[in-house]
Amino acid sequence: MASMTRRPLRAVALALGLALTSACGGAASVAANSSPTPAPARPAASAGAGELTDWPEFGLNAQRGDATSQPTGVTAAGVGTLKDRRVSLPGTVDSSPIYLHDVRVGRVSVDVVVVSTTYGRTIAINPASGKLLWTFTPPGYAGWAGSPQITNSSPVADPDRRFVYAASPDGLIHKLQLADGREDRTGAWPARVTRDPVREKLGSALNIDGPDVIATTSGYLGDTPTYQGHVALLSRATGRLVGVFNMLCANRRSLLVPTTCGESDSAILSRGGAVVEPGGRRILVDTGNGDWNGTTDLGDSVVELTFPGLRLRQAYTPTNQAMLNAGDLDLGSSAPALLGHDRVLVAGKDAIMRVLDLARLDGRPAAEPEQLGGELQTFPTPGGAEPFTQPAVWTHDGQTSVFAADFSGTAAYTLTGGHLEPAWSNTTPGTSPILAGGLLYVYDPRAGGIDVYTPSSAQPIAKLAGTSGHWNSPIVVDGHVVEPEGNANDHLLTGTIDLFSAG
Repeated sequence: MASMTRRPLRAVALALGLALTSACGGAASVAANSSPTPAPARPAASAGAGELTDWPEFGLNAQRGDATSQPTGVTAAGVGTLKDRRVSLPGTVDSSPIYLHDVRVGRVSVDVVVVSTTYGRTIAINPASGKLLWTFTPPGYAGWAGSPQITNSSPVADPDRRFVYAASPDGLIHKLQLADGREDRTGAWPARVTRDPVREKLGSALNIDGPDVIATTSGYLGDTPTYQGHVALLSRATGRLVGVFNMLCANRRSLLVPTTCGESDSAILSRGGAVVEPGGRRILVDTGNGDWNGTTDLGDSVVELTFPGLRLRQAYTPTNQAMLNAGDLDLGSSAPALLGHDRVLVAGKDAIMRVLDLARLDGRPAAEPEQLGGELQTFPTPGGAEPFTQPAVWTHDGQTSVFAADFSGTAAYTLTGGHLEPAWSNTTPGTSPILAGGLLYVYDPRAGGIDVYTPSSAQPIAKLAGTSGHWNSPIVVDGHVVEPEGNANDHLLTGTIDLFSAG
């Protein structure tokens, strides 16, 4: 394995200066990393585009990059003067929001923040006024509200900007009209992605690639058997289930009654869930504790699937997989992060970050049988703690910077010669960082609030107020910083969201 040597982040500092003086995106636009499959009517970010006005899904794009050089309407000079509006909600949002600019709600066009609560309510909010525009409450809500049956899934906007998709704890994905929150029940909507929602949890953010919504499943706190992590594809148009890949009993290509598989667990529990590779023909997921045999059982592995066929192409599994499984040290607590240059980063509950060769995840050609090991580099997580966060990957001026956090620290790295080298670190806890408009935003789940950094320094330039949380993370778009708060494990039916605005 490669050791880590400290290196100044000179390129990041230079890029920041250029971003702040020119106030426009450069070569690091999100479009450079996005899939060429059917694109949104208004792209989230594109080369040469103006201010970022949409944040349609967790991570900003299907690659879960969580980074853009586009101006956001929030600058280093103005971030400390943002006006804060704290809004009470009929539920806790232990996930991340999405944002769409200038969409039709009722009879008017308005900017909209959309969030899903831990018991499945989905809420549209006017970010300028804090007014709740509509609330969707799934049928059956009263039966699980206040119970341990929850969801941490983030919604995703349809590329047509007329619908959003959201999960509820009963194992259903709902297609909701942005105009009024009403549910589209045509075809097979709402769509079921588990046959046992009491044991199989919808915990990761939804994703979209081309004509399909992508959902993944995990288990609840305590890993009560029996469940199997799996990937499910749903037709956006009809809600029909068009593909399934089970991480255990992978030879079976349909939704399982969990007790009919001889193995349990192998959860897809990360915030990012399924990560779509550039080109839209493959997806990456990683899994938690479970059996491994390299063919039908893929516990504690990084798994690459063809898309939309959902066929196993290759996988990576640590040599100590049995120890990870026995010690409840899920490899898949943080989704794979695409670094470019044929590299992928994954972090696990063993507090180890691993850099892999995307072309040969286990060090061998994809056509050969899977084997254990094959990582290129290993090093500790930022604070030496279990990560339940998604790194931000910022490509700018030919350089790649990575920002990661856990509940004990935050750190920055540079990709050099196919390896990550440390740039800076501190002991401030964080959820999933985002890099937007030349500034780094990291929500502190313990103390509350958002620490705002320049990319080149471990010292924040501003602190936005807030209360404590769990897996929540912010978005920064269209002159707003949006941060939900609270912990799903408190089982509350209320919550708050902070709306910081430049105007």
